[in-house]
Amino acid sequence: MLKFKSLFVCITALLLSSYSAANVVHKERSLYRNLLVEETGDLRCLKFDEKTRQSSQSCMYISDPKKLVFNYTKLAFSSLLLIDNPKNVLIIGLGGGTLSNMIHELYPSAHIENVEIDPAVIKVARDYFNFIETDNVTAKVQDGRIFIKRAALKKQQFDWIILDAFNGDYIPEHLLTKEFFEEIKSVLAVGGIVAANTFSSS
Repeated sequence: MLKFKSLFVCITALLLSSYSAANVVHKERSLYRNLLVEETGDLRCLKFDEKTRQSSQSCMYISDPKKLVFNYTKLAFSSLLLIDNPKNVLIIGLGGGTLSNMIHELYPSAHIENVEIDPAVIKVARDYFNFIETDNVTAKVQDGRIFIKRAALKKQQFDWIILDAFNGDYIPEHLLTKEFFEEIKSVLAVGGIVAANTFSSS
């Protein structure tokens, strides 16, 4: 029992020290969530839950913003093995905009549409994560499913669709339904691909 208590105290101390070591550079309550930007050493991260502060939505190396931090963002680019030179890209869920920035770096002529429901997230991406916007790279404030429905009505087609929308630690339910994926299919170009960020147990 004594060993267990000692272990618990050590783990708690480590967690508290990691929190205290992080420097909060921005904090706000948006219409949808708490937004927190923290810096720990060379790493800057966007988080949605101020209480736990454990789940990072997007991270960037301050000294090397182009270097990807998360494995899932690196794996997303493995889908490029199935498509050559995407011209129209749709990203649902902006975070810090790191995926969009890297795609723009690799394919500067590609048209990239980022869809984000929370305007505060877009502002944070611009102010703290070097989110790049050009004539070809845009950020639209809208619910992802509504965007897909309207894109289908306008007969828009995308070569590469990336689903990266999270509300804290979970994917919004309306972006997980069979109907939503049928709608996604309707805006996917022939030969196009869909890459989705899901939980590791999915």
